[in-house]
Amino acid sequence: MSIRHLTRLKVIQAWFAAILLVGVTAIAMGTSVTIGTAVELLALCLVPPAIVLRLWPSDNTSTMAESIRNAKAR
Repeated sequence: MSIRHLTRLKVIQAWFAAILLVGVTAIAMGTSVTIGTAVELLALCLVPPAIVLRLWPSDNTSTMAESIRNAKAR
């Protein structure tokens, strides 16, 4: 799989799978799950996908020239 063929959805799915794998491995190894651990895992799971959604370039981004032309047309 090439990096160029990655979509936002695939990146977020891979992230959730990785976090789930880390959580299951930690529980299987006997790590005690406290409220603090659960909150930290939840933050680890939700913050990066939110950043990816925010920063991933969309299909309908316009160039500076297009923005200037649209402003002059108004």
